[in-house]
Amino acid sequence: MNIFTSVESFKTFVLQTGPWGPLVFVALQVLQVFIFVLPGEIAQIAGGYLFGLVEGTVLSLVGISLGSLLNFTLGRLLGKPFVNRLFGQEKLEKFDTILTSSRMETAFFLLFLIPGIPKDILCYVAGLSKMKFLGFLGVSMLGRLPGIVGSTAIGQAAGQGNRTVVILISLVATLLFILGMRFHERIHGAIYALSRGERPWPLKKRLPVGPEPAKTGGPASEPGPAKTEPSEPPSTEAKAP
Repeated sequence: MNIFTSVESFKTFVLQTGPWGPLVFVALQVLQVFIFVLPGEIAQIAGGYLFGLVEGTVLSLVGISLGSLLNFTLGRLLGKPFVNRLFGQEKLEKFDTILTSSRMETAFFLLFLIPGIPKDILCYVAGLSKMKFLGFLGVSMLGRLPGIVGSTAIGQAAGQGNRTVVILISLVATLLFILGMRFHERIHGAIYALSRGERPWPLKKRLPVGPEPAKTGGPASEPGPAKTEPSEPPSTEAKAP
């Protein structure tokens, strides 16, 4: 969709709707969460430019909350086969521990908080858990809030011509994103350990690295020296003629 190609095109479209702008903005936020390949950051930055930090953050939270609940409900109603087609069975299996954990709320909060994780599609995965609607809404919105505020602040600063703020927030956001991507295996490993009731620290990689050691006694192990059975001593009894 051309609206989501740039902040300028998104902003221009919303401005053309006149007094309906806030409602159109919320509807577009719902749409970009539902169609998870659409970039949400463009909408959030445009919200800060159009409505300012406070109103832009509130409108983004409303739209993203509605979109997240929609994805969560679809995941719950349509079940695992549907989410498998969206997410991929191999990736979905990595969430099995979290989906059945008594600490799933904490685990999902951290997943929504960490940069670099596709949060819109994560809502479908959360629908497979036993989490209640209000619990999911609180967890997902608290985890998303820092990113939403940061993107909206960039939009407001850009609208005011404050390049220093734009550069500073962008640098911090980029650094966090790079760290999240660089250490995502270790971070995920800590989250999964937490969901199992284990100590999440120190960070460990979730997946083993390098070839597994050869198992002894298997076909890949080298044969050891042959064991010889002790021979019986020769009989000293005379044989009958």
